[in-house]
Amino acid sequence: MSSSGHEQAESDVTFDPEQRPSTPAPARGFRLLLNHPLSTYYLLLGSTMLLLVLGLIMVLSASTIRSVDIFGSPYTIAMRQLMFAVLGVAVMFVVVRTSTNFWKWFAWPLLGIAGVLLLAVLIIGVEVAGQRNWIEIVGPFRLQPSEFAKYALVVWGAFMLSRQRRGPHTWQTLLVPVVPVGLIMMVLVLAEGDVGNVLMLGAILAGMLFAAGAPLRLFALMGVISLVGIWILTLLAPYRMDRFTSWLNPGEDRLGVGWQVTQGQYALGTGGFWGVGLGASREKWGSLPEAHTDFIFSVIGEELGMVGTFSILVLLGAMAFAIFRLSRTTSDPFVRLASAGVGSWIVVQAMINIGGVLGVLPITGVPLPLVSYGGSSLVPTLVALGMVMAFARQEPGARRALRRHSTARSLRKR
Repeated sequence: MSSSGHEQAESDVTFDPEQRPSTPAPARGFRLLLNHPLSTYYLLLGSTMLLLVLGLIMVLSASTIRSVDIFGSPYTIAMRQLMFAVLGVAVMFVVVRTSTNFWKWFAWPLLGIAGVLLLAVLIIGVEVAGQRNWIEIVGPFRLQPSEFAKYALVVWGAFMLSRQRRGPHTWQTLLVPVVPVGLIMMVLVLAEGDVGNVLMLGAILAGMLFAAGAPLRLFALMGVISLVGIWILTLLAPYRMDRFTSWLNPGEDRLGVGWQVTQGQYALGTGGFWGVGLGASREKWGSLPEAHTDFIFSVIGEELGMVGTFSILVLLGAMAFAIFRLSRTTSDPFVRLASAGVGSWIVVQAMINIGGVLGVLPITGVPLPLVSYGGSSLVPTLVALGMVMAFARQEPGARRALRRHSTARSLRKR
């Protein structure tokens, strides 16, 4: 081929900068934000605080009628939730400053405290709604040890599994001691009548084992055992069987066992796109049981419409993305496993709660994380998220970014 032919061929394949497929500016900006060393921390902090504020607003709106009936004031329940939120956020920001080594050191004491509380509730616990899973603290305030047990299992389980430097390749390293201890905690919680948190402990355990590299056949075995156990527990308790049958056929007894699901779906359906307006819910006037706790998602759908429910889902999705992103990218085995445990806790609990409201899953009585009323659920959740935020701040890139920020701030002061 002649030189002119070569030149012609080269000219044919010459890349024109004008024809380069350009990335839209918003997409480039979003990518830059995600690539920032502190993006995981800020994404976690932002989604947590937004969910908490939205939850406080909706607890106030959903609980006014119930609060008047019980306490004579429309604000008592909401003020208690605000108190729990302030306490939880204060502890969360303290936890954000802790180190990974602190949680490794605190793993065994945390498990011991959880074990003592789970045993104590069987002796001195009080029964609420058919479940003996509360300990009286002061006045009207109670502690639910099963909520604390979830956090203890995350920290201790991550510590024990991370000690297996090559990963749990054998059944012995998987079954001893993490799985037996987890099963003991589940049995103690089950003795209290709290099936919902038994499922949550199982989800946390499964999430950490998956992050540790457990073989898939172990999860198949755990799934079969769980299904058999749930079926047996359903047969042993008439009210659980009622919930199961109402889930299968909610229209069979709409005025009986299917009432709560029916009213919850009616609330969601009447909200439309924009909702009927904040505070204007009709279902909270006694038609919808547990409007400010287990079924607060229905009130959100009624008052804020699809915009409100979609906002909840987006914030939960952003939180889950940040947690599992940290679990996937970190080089610290303890951080990877603990983050996976917290992520499984938040995601599965939200799925079970929302699934029960929508009628996709049976009602189990677990709250919507950071949104439903209840200090025993809210405070441990905030502490767990604070721990994950601390992990995000301690990643190598994040530490360098924080040092640069601290140096720049010192120079500006001079």
